[in-house]
Amino acid sequence: MTRTVDRKDQHLDVVLSGGGRHALTTGFERVRFVHEALPDLDHDKIDLGADFLGRRLKAPLLISSMTGGPARAEAINAHLAEAAQHLGIALAVGSQRSALESGGAGGLDRSLRDRAPETLILANIGAAQLTLGFGLDEARRAVDMIGADALIVHLNPLQEACQPEGDRNWWGVGAALEALVRTLEAPVVVKETGAGLSAATARRLLDMGVAALDVAGAGGANWGLIEGERATDAADKAHAAAFADWGVPTAQALREVRRACPGAVIVGSGGVRDGVDAAKAIRLGADVVGQAAGVLEAATRSTEAVIAHFQLVIRQLRTVCFCTGSADLSALRAAALQPDSA
Repeated sequence: MTRTVDRKDQHLDVVLSGGGRHALTTGFERVRFVHEALPDLDHDKIDLGADFLGRRLKAPLLISSMTGGPARAEAINAHLAEAAQHLGIALAVGSQRSALESGGAGGLDRSLRDRAPETLILANIGAAQLTLGFGLDEARRAVDMIGADALIVHLNPLQEACQPEGDRNWWGVGAALEALVRTLEAPVVVKETGAGLSAATARRLLDMGVAALDVAGAGGANWGLIEGERATDAADKAHAAAFADWGVPTAQALREVRRACPGAVIVGSGGVRDGVDAAKAIRLGADVVGQAAGVLEAATRSTEAVIAHFQLVIRQLRTVCFCTGSADLSALRAAALQPDSA
């Protein structure tokens, strides 16, 4: 357990120091809206509300999964939960593996729900653990532990392959995931962790019955590189370094998954920097937009810092709507793009 906690703290330290950044860009820089110079709108009355997993969010934002050792995770999760409650956005916690294995440690318990009584909260376990003793009972415990409304199952094969102590035997994970999706009472969201979902994998997951897909594309944190930075063996570092530009960029993943799965609920995450990127993600097919690394530094400081961070994101998103003549997110999804947008 100590090794797991140490690893989670090392992950946080790498991300906070600016390490583990993907060599690929998200592709958002090639997406440009047509500017509307004469918007017939009241800026302050633009509706940014979004429906997600049966709940109405005040803005189409999900605080994506992040974690750390118990002491740090407790403070981070408290700040994030209080901010999500204040802003009316959704919150996904980091992996609950260590908390489940230790019977509730890891900075995750019912106090999270107390801090955010009206917030849509998503629990989180890893797909790799579904063939290593985790199943329906553990998934239920993960949900019950924090009073969650849904469960995220994260896919991280690149990270596991680059992690010196990673879980590399994924034989049977797909079947175990489908069994969980079809039996768990709560909705299941499946997300990648920074290498992106392909259209084929997205279609396969929908056929399993998942409630939503998080493309978590390339262009932000690269968990293969993060594992390489914390590795001590030169061969482990060299192995991870070869995957600096691995994955499907976020913009591409959104386009392809939306095209292949027109009726799916899609989360756009992976390198989202600001509200302009969030607007581009929505235009390319996202229903809501997730951000993790971009808010992590604020989350280590205070609830107020997290609120200020997302208020700026929301302000930027509203201005994109204003300058594209979009009265709401439905209109934004149809906003004109410049002809040379990739």
